Amino acid sequence: FQVIFAGLLGVFLAPTLADYNINISDDNNVAGSGQQSVSVNNEHNVANVDNNNGWDSWNAVWDYENGFAATRLFKKKSCIVHRMNKDAMPSLEALDALVKEKKIWLQDERPEGPPPKGLMYSINPNEVDDLNKFGKNIASMCRGVPTYLAEEVQGASLFYYSGRCFNTNILWIVNISFCGKTVDN
Repeated sequence: FQVIFAGLLGVFLAPTLADYNINISDDNNVAGSGQQSVSVNNEHNVANVDNNNGWDSWNAVWDYENGFAATRLFKKKSCIVHRMNKDAMPSLEALDALVKEKKIWLQDERPEGPPPKGLMYSINPNEVDDLNKFGKNIASMCRGVPTYLAEEVQGASLFYYSGRCFNTNILWIVNISFCGKTVDN
């Protein structure tokens, strides 16, 4: 019965859930490549990005309905939550279209076009005490690991930051850097 239910659930969810695997080039991986998969759920206004790269793997949830995003850093055993910058991050519809277009890219081929947008966030060292205020998707992903709130750093402040950062590159669309003590360990 469970197998039949799971099969039927997959048939009914397929139209609202798009999932694509894209090979990306990654300098930190000894083999020279990693794999990034993107799932777009239009019904729930959520995108999920999984970056599988050994010890430097991470998972991100972009919750368009709540306006927050979270990245779970597996190596650091922590989660970082931040407001989505709607001027730099693509809309859910644009992300879905970009993912479909980029599915055909070859592993070492970077698409032509504008360079990715860059965002930098400064991590508050105090742990978040209530994950529910960020919505159920982020609360589910970050539950059980230390979670920190990050604020976007803009302008001249970028030049004065001397700490270490953890960088995420999402499909050559946007580069996000998380900087602070939580990534120094």
